[in-house]
Order: sequence, then C-alpha cells, then structure tokens
Amino acid sequence: MRAAIFALLVALVVPLHAADDAVDVASLYSRQHQHRSDVRPMTLAEIESAALANNPEIKFAVRRISLAEAGVPVAGNLDDPMFEYRAWGTPLSKPWDLNQSQQMFMLSRKLPARGVRPLEKQVAASGVDVRRAELETTRRDVQARVRAVFYALLRNTDELRLHDEQVGIAQQSIESARIKYTVGKVAQQDVLKAQLATTKLVEHLVMLEQDGDLARATLNTLMGRDPATPLEVQGEYSRSTALPTLVDLETSAIKSRPELAAIAAQMKQAELKVALARKGLSPEFGVSGGYMLMPGGSMNRNAYMAELSVTLPGANKGKHEAEIAQAQAEVETLRAEFDARRVIIFGEIQQALVKAAAAAKLVRLYGGTLVPQTQSAFRASIAAYQNDRTDLLNLLESQNMILDARTAAYRAQADYDNAKAELERAVGADVTAEVKQ
Repeated sequence: MRAAIFALLVALVVPLHAADDAVDVASLYSRQHQHRSDVRPMTLAEIESAALANNPEIKFAVRRISLAEAGVPVAGNLDDPMFEYRAWGTPLSKPWDLNQSQQMFMLSRKLPARGVRPLEKQVAASGVDVRRAELETTRRDVQARVRAVFYALLRNTDELRLHDEQVGIAQQSIESARIKYTVGKVAQQDVLKAQLATTKLVEHLVMLEQDGDLARATLNTLMGRDPATPLEVQGEYSRSTALPTLVDLETSAIKSRPELAAIAAQMKQAELKVALARKGLSPEFGVSGGYMLMPGGSMNRNAYMAELSVTLPGANKGKHEAEIAQAQAEVETLRAEFDARRVIIFGEIQQALVKAAAAAKLVRLYGGTLVPQTQSAFRASIAAYQNDRTDLLNLLESQNMILDARTAAYRAQADYDNAKAELERAVGADVTAEVKQ
C-alpha cells in the first residue's frame, strides 16, 4: 500500500513535457475502480435470515428430520397377519376330489415380547431428536460463517473507501509538490521511480476487489443464491463489550452447544437400544386359529383349529447376550465421544475468547490512540512541507502511517466481530445474553 501511495504522489509531479511517456495513473485507477452494482445493500440480519431460510445444507438437515419423523409411525407396529390354506390328505388318484381331503383355513399373527413395541417407538422418536440437534448444529455453523464473511466484506468496503480517501489526499498534497518541481526541487530519479511503481496502485486495488468478489461469492452461496449475484452490504461493527468468564461460557456450552445435544440424544437412543436388546431374552409368541372342513363321511365335518407357538431364547442365549453387549458398547462409545467433544469445545471457547479479548484491546488502541496520533502527525507534516520545513518523503511517510493505522483499526474490528461470532458458535448461544444474565 505504501508503494502504491508513493507511486501516485510522485507520479503527479511528472513534468508536463514527460506526460506523453508517463502512465496516466488517474485514468487507470478510474477504469479499475468502479461501483460494483446498484443493488440495495443488505444488512447482516437480512443476510442471516436469507441464509437460514435458503441454505442448501440447512434444507438438507430439515429433510433428514422429515425422514426421521416419517419413521416414527412405522416403528412399533405389529407384523401383518397371515392367511393360510391347506388341503390335507387329497388322494393322488383323484387330486380334484377335495371332498376326500381335509380343508384348513387359518389366520396367524406373531406377538412380540411385552414392552418391545413401546421401546421401538421410543427409539424412532429419539432419532428425530438427534436430527433436530444436527439441524441446530448446521444452523449455528452457517450463521457463524455468514458473520465471518460479512465482516470481511464490510472491512473490504471500508478499505476501498479508505483507499479512495488516500488518493484524494494525495492529489491535494501533491499540488504543493508541483510548485516545488517547477523550481527544480524534485530529482529526475523520483520521476523514474514513479514510472516504475505506477502499477502498484492498480495492483493493490485489484487485490482489494478480488477479496471483495470472493466474499460476495461465498455469501451468495451461503444464502443459496447464484455466486455471481450482485451483492453489497451495509452495517456497523459491533461495539466491544465485556465478555463472560470462561467458566460461564463452558457451563453455557454444556447446555446449549448443539453438537453435545446431538450426542446426548444419540446416547439416549443407544440406551433404549440396550433395553430393546434385553427384550431379546424374552420369548415371542405366535397365535393361529382357523376353520377345518373334514373329508366327507366324517362324523364331524366342521371343526376348528387353534395353535400357539413360542420362541426359546434361552436356547440361543449367547446370541442375545452378544447383542446386548454390542448395544452397551455403543453407549460407552458415545459417552467417550461426548467427553472428547466437550474437551474440544472448551478449547474452541478458550481460543475464541483469547482472540476476542486481544482484538478488543487493539480496537481501543487504534481507535483511541494510534489513529488520532497519526492524523495529528500528518496534519503537522502537511504544514511543515508547505512551509519548507520537511521533504516529500517525510510527508509520504506520515500519510502511510495514517493508512496503516486505519487499515489495522478496520482489521482489528473485523477480527473482534469474527472472534465473537466464533465464540457464540462454540458456546451455542448469544454471549451478550450470557453477560446480561
């Protein structure tokens, strides 16, 4: 950036008779830096609302909930009853003579062990809770990414505006240099350096525009729109406020973090599966009943049949115990995952809290001290240069100090908002609300 501003300032002192050979920085700048679109700027709240409503990842998570909900009415139902017909004792010599055979018309149904059906419904319902927690995880993740990219684009907009302001200041400051050049106080070496460095200004602008276009494409993607859709943003950086303590944030994360809620729901579902596996040691029943038409000449041609069957799980106890052990292992695995995820989340909270605290200090440092100091120093340099008490390089250095300080102030503010958004994602709740509580 310093080289770019230096190139602009010195290029403006090129003598009139060298104008044909020098690069016209002003025209090149105007060709490069144009307003991107005439669309209405969107605020952070509008972008977040659009993302939460249209983001493809969120829509997919919603569909997974619908799929899980569709499985709840299916779970716990009895198997279909079965109709059976049998013809016994039909002579091979007269296979068409059914009057000599025994006709059986039967209905049968299997009955699971007591308590199995309610457990199956509970397992299916807990699957819905898991999907809902996963949806909230996706929503929090998308919201955090939206905020990070929004503040990056907001910072990019401010840096472009600062870039324009510095160009205007440079053009005003160089008027005095033109006068000095006419009396031979500017060396030809400065002119040659300016001709070599003129492209630096455009290069810096191209990089800023690239960053802005990438941020727009990312935001459009998060909102479920075409990445090339024109987009402008408007808004303010959030004010740095007191943040909750680490202990308060960790306590809130245990209750609010969606990933932990999802694992807890999975643990509940796994515990229900353990109870369901234990039901495998209980016998299942089968009942059948039907009408029997006996062969002609029988004393009682009309009769009925009743049948009861029962499984013998004790005869296959090893299998059922293995199923129970497998279900219990799943519970223990999920508990270990919960503990591991909790440690990771606590680390994320600590890192985000450190970043937010450091960024807040830098915001106060730049906004309250460095930026005002560099502005005062630049005004003093302008007065000194106009009165021949300093040279052009010192004036350029003062201007570069303003540029660096204001750019750093924008970056610190954006870093604070990004860290705060990451902190809220790590906690799973609004950290401002935590302070109020």
